[in-house]
Amino acid sequence: MTKKSPITVAHGDGIGPEIMAVTLDVLKAAGAELEIETIEIGEKVYKRGVVSGIEDSSWESLNRTKCFLKAPITTPQGGGFKSLNVTVRKSMALFANVRPCVSYHPYVRTTQPTMDMVIVRENEEDLYAGIEYQQTDNVVQCLKLISSTGSERIIRYAFEFARANQRKKVTCISKDNIMKMTDGLFHKTFDRIAKEYPGIETNHMIVDIGAAKIAASPHIFDVVVTENLYGDIISDIAAEVSGSVGLCGSSNIGQHGAMFEAIHGSAPDISGKGIANPSGLLNAAVMMLQHLGQTKVAETIQNAWLKTIEDGVHTGDIFNPQLSTRRASTSEFGAAVIERLGQLPTKFKPVAFGESDVPHIQMPDIKLPKPAAKKLEGVDIFLDWRDKGAVEVLATELKALTNALKLSSIDSRGLLVWPASKAKAEMGDHWRCRFTAANDASPVTHDQIIRLLDAIQKSGLDFIKTENLYSFDGVRAYTVAQGQ
Repeated sequence: MTKKSPITVAHGDGIGPEIMAVTLDVLKAAGAELEIETIEIGEKVYKRGVVSGIEDSSWESLNRTKCFLKAPITTPQGGGFKSLNVTVRKSMALFANVRPCVSYHPYVRTTQPTMDMVIVRENEEDLYAGIEYQQTDNVVQCLKLISSTGSERIIRYAFEFARANQRKKVTCISKDNIMKMTDGLFHKTFDRIAKEYPGIETNHMIVDIGAAKIAASPHIFDVVVTENLYGDIISDIAAEVSGSVGLCGSSNIGQHGAMFEAIHGSAPDISGKGIANPSGLLNAAVMMLQHLGQTKVAETIQNAWLKTIEDGVHTGDIFNPQLSTRRASTSEFGAAVIERLGQLPTKFKPVAFGESDVPHIQMPDIKLPKPAAKKLEGVDIFLDWRDKGAVEVLATELKALTNALKLSSIDSRGLLVWPASKAKAEMGDHWRCRFTAANDASPVTHDQIIRLLDAIQKSGLDFIKTENLYSFDGVRAYTVAQGQ
């Protein structure tokens, strides 16, 4: 007897319970060997005062099964509620979000009938670290964190995914023409790792033109690897271009766990009407079966789903009077898929995952970079200073406080305003003041920075943030202001 795979299931909110019921019916009918634990997450849990949307007992289930099939949830507006998706991804170390985007022409309307791409999105860092601060009355900050290890992990996974799935090309998308250090690190890591996969074609695109090309010419892409925010945006663009967000499933993969979900939301406006399309969650469940090594069952379900689509049995969101033969409810669509289990599509190419497919991509341990020669070269001190005259007034006051360190520049949100700047900066209250060694031959020390901060505090100026300036192996590791 085949050992059953333990999984945790959450029925979610809105249309979640309806589409999950259909998905589980199909899995059971297809012979999936699953041992299911059910947990409650989402809106009801939030409203019980659990700001994360998930109880401790549910974490115990996830830690046991390490496999999560999740329906969409509703996050209440306001009240400081955290995104449950982000919480689960980070808590389970699910570093890779994988979203296949395929067109099902002509049965699903699309302008891109040959689209077949996979977006591999970094899942744990970038702006989605969620580290934000209000610093002045006028300015708030969100930290963009990109690490060498995080970049290598997601990029290597994208290449391993391409190799395991016979994909021929990997495209890196970033914005390193502007964010030269963060996105620059991601792009450089891509170029370095790409050399280890000579049989796979590679290229790089800036995110703005990359997003435009995904919308207009998705056939030029195969596997796309990108950072967290860009991946979130372009994967929704790709899903919409393919014909329907409601058809797309996704997987969230880590070294020791995985989560599978539809990419759409809980759609409370159609909840209870029996018209939701369960395809996104069903396709996510197929990805889950592949992950669990139950590839034959996954293959059977995917082919039955394709046969249902080409037979014209469609839910209302993709119903087309010219091609559809039947407008199906949520449960009727599920029954149609079950009816076709064991059948192959005739117009779509049947899928054949095969027993030899790799259910788990083997990833090496990603190590921290070797320590570099790190030199402290100065400090940026950010001030909340409002309209007390021209910026020269601030510069004069700061220069009077310095001794071992000298004031080198002042900028307003990245634009140089002192010294000798022709920039017409608008009135503001957020200033970055850069201090470097008064004598270039003398090293900068933490003690000098502490004494400078003490002098600034005693002068009555309000410092709101500091950033030390370093070089690594003799290479400057901080940017200069625009216009500098």
